[in-house]
Amino acid sequence: MIPQEIIRRKRNGEELGPADINSFIAALAAGHLSEGQIGAFAMAVWFKGMSRAETVALTLAMANSGDRLQWADIDRPVADKHSTGGVGDNVSLMLAPITAACGLAVPMISGRGLGHTGGTLDKLESIPGYRITPDAHLFHKVVKEAGCAIIGQTGTLAPADGRLYAVRDVTATVDSIPLITASILSKKLAAGLQTLVLDVKVGNGAFMADRTQAEILAQSLVEVANGAGVKTSALITDMNQPLADAAGNAVEMRNCLDFLAGGKADTRLQTVVLAFAAEMLVKSGIVASSDEAEGMARRALSSGRAAEIFARMVSMLGGPADLIEKPDKYLARAPVKKPVPASRAGWLSACDVRGIGVSVIDLGGGRRHPQDRIDHRVGFSELLPLGTRVSAGEPIAVVHAADEAAAERAAAALAAHYRITEEKPEQTPVISARI
Repeated sequence: MIPQEIIRRKRNGEELGPADINSFIAALAAGHLSEGQIGAFAMAVWFKGMSRAETVALTLAMANSGDRLQWADIDRPVADKHSTGGVGDNVSLMLAPITAACGLAVPMISGRGLGHTGGTLDKLESIPGYRITPDAHLFHKVVKEAGCAIIGQTGTLAPADGRLYAVRDVTATVDSIPLITASILSKKLAAGLQTLVLDVKVGNGAFMADRTQAEILAQSLVEVANGAGVKTSALITDMNQPLADAAGNAVEMRNCLDFLAGGKADTRLQTVVLAFAAEMLVKSGIVASSDEAEGMARRALSSGRAAEIFARMVSMLGGPADLIEKPDKYLARAPVKKPVPASRAGWLSACDVRGIGVSVIDLGGGRRHPQDRIDHRVGFSELLPLGTRVSAGEPIAVVHAADEAAAERAAAALAAHYRITEEKPEQTPVISARI
């Protein structure tokens, strides 16, 4: 294999065969390619694209570049969900134990915050002792005995993706549909899944702000995953406002515990969680219809079974066994809490979700640089949903900050991120399409 020949052919718009792609990715994973060659390949794909067959081959090659998990001794369907990222998107934290309570095995490999979006792993690290990178034996044991485990990607799963992504990040080639598709799915295939459900966000707080582009990405992910042998579907969901009524790490973990206790009924968050639970259960063959699946998920919540599974997962991965009963004992609180008053009377009609995510970072709840330490205490809670009527001075959220100055800045920023109008806005459905 001569790397520059593969790069040249892709640069010229030729279709690469599986053997070419396998050879190139094997060389990448082994460290035999320079960053210049990797960057040139990524840029050629960015300009010329890839056919569906090429994208499937790239995804499989990256999935096969390291270990692939096996679940032969688990007599449950193995399923997972992936989100393209948003603000206040803590769906995974509740979805994994709910679907485990309904009969699925859920080995959920999650990520950290990226850009303005929050990361599931950062939220879990607000739990003292929780091990986000257990060894393979413990990961397998937790999935088998608790039903689910939410952890981070290890260096042995799809290592080619890690090196390719690092180069894409500094060569302006992140936003390539084939490369995004292969990056997301290679890790999911390496996890040994039988079924997968995808949450493709669209809106001003999503990486895909344009509905057409979101649909193109969703279609690519679904077709490639199914082409690689994993039963997959996608829901396109709205990210024009935070999904939960909290944005941050410990504040979203409290939101999760409240949800599992039944405290978030009839919210947009509950709609999304139950929709994905139903999709996973039907896709895995647990039940035949979405209505039956949603009813099963609701019973898993109301019975307390989902909360029990979450508690067991946390305990088995090193966290406190009584987190559910005593969250205040373990989840750190910010020293300053400050209400954010509405600037005028009227209807909350729109918000800058990306700006809200950036405000969490400014508080210290996210990273400006990869080596930054996160303050898990900070963020926003009690965020009112769009379509709420407010009086002047009425709180639209609460800031959690490390000091008074930071709280003042964050409160002013958050207030500026919301538009209040005299007319009630039209409500946008939280789920707009299934692919």
